Amino acid sequence: MNSSSIQSIEDVVVVGAGPVGLWAAAELALAGVPVVVLERAAERSPHSKALGVHPRTIEVLAMRGLAGLFLDEGTPVPRWHFGMLESRLDFSVLDTPYPFMLAIPQVRTEELLEEHARAKGAVILRGHTVTGLGQDGERVTLHVDGPDGAYTRSAGYVVGADGAGSTVRKAAGIAFPGTDTTSYGYVAEVRLSEPAVASAHNEHGALISVPVRDGRHRIAGVDAHHNGAADPFTLEALRETTIRVAGSDFGMHDPGWLSRFGNATRVAETYRKGRVLLAGDAAHMHLPAGGVGLNVGVQDAMNLGWRLAAVARGEADPALLDGYHDERHPIGEQLAEHTLAQSSLITATSPDGAALRSLLNGLLATVPELSLALARKLSALDVAYPSDGHPLTGARVPGRFELLESGRPVLLHRPGALGAEAAALATAMGIDVVAGEPAWTTAAGVVVRPDGHVWWASDTADGAEVMTALRGLGATFSRAICERTGRS
Repeated sequence: MNSSSIQSIEDVVVVGAGPVGLWAAAELALAGVPVVVLERAAERSPHSKALGVHPRTIEVLAMRGLAGLFLDEGTPVPRWHFGMLESRLDFSVLDTPYPFMLAIPQVRTEELLEEHARAKGAVILRGHTVTGLGQDGERVTLHVDGPDGAYTRSAGYVVGADGAGSTVRKAAGIAFPGTDTTSYGYVAEVRLSEPAVASAHNEHGALISVPVRDGRHRIAGVDAHHNGAADPFTLEALRETTIRVAGSDFGMHDPGWLSRFGNATRVAETYRKGRVLLAGDAAHMHLPAGGVGLNVGVQDAMNLGWRLAAVARGEADPALLDGYHDERHPIGEQLAEHTLAQSSLITATSPDGAALRSLLNGLLATVPELSLALARKLSALDVAYPSDGHPLTGARVPGRFELLESGRPVLLHRPGALGAEAAALATAMGIDVVAGEPAWTTAAGVVVRPDGHVWWASDTADGAEVMTALRGLGATFSRAICERTGRS
């Protein structure tokens, strides 16, 4: 954004310091927006609910120059499961520089993201529990219980990234329709004295085992004989389940984490209500199948961050925020659909369920197009936002991530095709201008949004056409700039 255009900057409070809240805060701070993160937990949990970063999320990290940090510490996994089917999805054929799921514990992901957010200027306060909120047309007032007692805090905007039980969502009066829990799964981290099978699925249930750091194994699955949350989940219960499903307990001992979870699936009715916005699990809850939750949440925050930053800086029409719901709410609904489908496959322990799994296993093994389609869906590389313009508009950009490290949009055009006036207007609007072939397309020029999706594209991209396009984008993105320069 161009600092000379700023009229006033509204502050933002992000509620929740998980990966989603930290990424949202980092994006706002990158754009110079004052941002505070309020986290109810006094300390970060040592347990990693998520273990994987998917290809599109690695691309998101690459857009801000962070992919290398994660690649240095994570382990690439080129094949990943869908619904615990034996035929794995092949990520190695995906159209991305990162054709794999990167295995890295969530606790380390959070540490790296918090370092990044703090480095950009975000303030992170732990032990501060938001208990309620109210809003008018100008501000949001948060009610908070802090280490020194209760207090209120005012903010221009609030982002609820506080999980499936989101206080922000409930206090804002946003409905959370969906399905209730019909089956339960479990997750545990234990040490094993013997090598464990990677996965098993039969009439007794399902199980998957993966090594995690510190010599522990993550074991997750379902038990067809004990499907309820009321029973205490102990090491002995895990041992009994594992023996039934896998035939051995693999010498498990020293449990670090034992937890149950349900397959309740819900999507918030709206991702925006006035000055309150939702992201991540606060906007969508589901069975943690395939490790998609963290990834879709970070991608929510990426879509929201640049929009909210432009609005908070007084450079964009607040209507720009409506596009966040319009684009991400359908993604949340798709997430609900395919995690429910995976839930059905994982819990399919009856003879007819086994037949369904056998059929799908065969199809995945013999129909490459089906495997590729599911791999693209799970990895989020199939996400393209609707547009009534050029066919490329809304599409994901599969490369040149380094051009987006500033967090600003980029106008990429063929050398010599852009006039000086168009380049000057783009720069005034806070759009970086780069001469170079958009190598992934035959288009002569594209404007790439800060979240790596095409905003505008043209097959000719001469100066006059670009001027017209920039004026159109300026109607919401840089309205204040266009008005002051007399170009709206």
